[in-house]
Amino acid sequence: MSGADPDRVDELVPADQGHKMLSLAAEWIPTLTERSVEIDRLRQLPQDLAGALAADGFYRTLVPPELGGMGLAPPVVANISEILAMGNASAAWCTFIGSTSQIMFAALESAQLAEVLANPDVITAGVFAPSGTATAAAGPDGADGYIVKGRWAWASGSHNAEWISGGVQIDTSQSTDSAQPALGRVFFRPEDIVLHDDWYTNGLRGSGSSTFEADGIWLPANRIAYERTILKSPYAAQPLYRMPLFGLLALPIGAIALGMARACIDEVIEVATSKVPQGSRRTLGRRPSLHSAVAVADTEVRAARTLLYAEMDAAWERAQHGLADLEIRRNLRTATTHAMQASLRVAQSMNSAVGGTAVFEASPLQRHLRDAQTASAHFMVAMPVMELAGRTFFDADADTSGL
Repeated sequence: MSGADPDRVDELVPADQGHKMLSLAAEWIPTLTERSVEIDRLRQLPQDLAGALAADGFYRTLVPPELGGMGLAPPVVANISEILAMGNASAAWCTFIGSTSQIMFAALESAQLAEVLANPDVITAGVFAPSGTATAAAGPDGADGYIVKGRWAWASGSHNAEWISGGVQIDTSQSTDSAQPALGRVFFRPEDIVLHDDWYTNGLRGSGSSTFEADGIWLPANRIAYERTILKSPYAAQPLYRMPLFGLLALPIGAIALGMARACIDEVIEVATSKVPQGSRRTLGRRPSLHSAVAVADTEVRAARTLLYAEMDAAWERAQHGLADLEIRRNLRTATTHAMQASLRVAQSMNSAVGGTAVFEASPLQRHLRDAQTASAHFMVAMPVMELAGRTFFDADADTSGL
C-alpha cells in the first residue's frame, strides 16, 4: 500500500468525502486483484463488480454535486484511479472514463439530466472524439431532433453503462439556426447503438473498450449537449470547467500507470523474499542486483509521481482564478506523459527482475506490464505529446489546441 496517499485531499473540496473515497479505493485492491483473471477473461468488467464500484461512488467523483457528482478535485480523482489500479488497471480505467464522461452533464437540459440521474449510481461511458454526425430532422410527431450516424472506437466501459456518449459533428445544412455549434455530444441508451465485440487486446483487456455504432437513428434534440452551453452557464466559472480539457482527461491515465508501477515494485519485493532461483542457495531478495533494480524503480516512480501531482496542484490552483496559460497546459501534459513512460519502464524492469515467475498470464507483474503497454499507446499519453510540447519552445505560433 506504499502507493496509496489518503492525505491528498484538496482543502477546497469536501475533505471527508475525499478521504472516504481514497480509503474505499484502498479497500478495493484485494478484490480487484483476486478477480483480475476473471476480468481479463470476460474482456469487460463483470456487471456485479461495475455495479458495486458505482454504488461506492467511483463513477461520480468529478462533477459538481448539483450534477449528481461529488465535486472532488482532479488531483484526488487521479489519486483514486492510482490506488484502484494497484488492484486492477481495467477497473480504474473504466471508473475514470465514467467520471470524465459526466463532465458534459453541465450542458444537458434539466429534463434530460433528470432522466440520466434517475439512477443516482448511474454508470456512464463515452468517447470525446467527434466520430459521428448529427443532422437536424423532425421526429415522427414533429419534435425537434437529429439523425445520428457514426462509429466510435475505444469506448471503454460501454458494456456496463446505462448511458454512452459520443462526440458528433453537427450538420447544419438543413438548420435555420445560424448559431448552431459545429460540435456536440450525443447521449445514447445501449439500445440506441450496436456495441461490437472487437476488444481483443494484449492489455487492459477488462476495460471492454469496444467500438460502438449508430446507424441513422433519430434522437430528440435534448439528447445532444453542447460545450457552448457550459461556457454560457454559471458552471463556466467553476474550477473544474477552467481546467485544460485534454490535460484533465489525460491525468488519470498517468496516475493509473503510476499505480501499476508501484504494484509491480511491491510484488517483486514480496516474491523475492521467498523465491530461491534455480541453481542458487539464497533467496532472490538477497541479491545486490535486485536491490539496485528495486531502488532505481522506486526512485523513478517517486520522481514521476512528485512531478505529476505538483503539476496537477498548480493547474488546479490556477483554475480557482481563471483559465490555464500555455505553460501550465504544457507542463500538465508532459508530466502525465512522463509518468506513463516512467511507469512502463518500471513495469518492464520489475518483470525482468523476477525471471520466470512473471511469464504466467495470472501473474500481477505480467498483467500490469501488458496493461501499461496498452495504456502507453493512448494518444493522450503517447510520445507525440512531447513533440507538440517541445514545438512550443521554438514556434510562438504553434497550434497548441492539443495541449
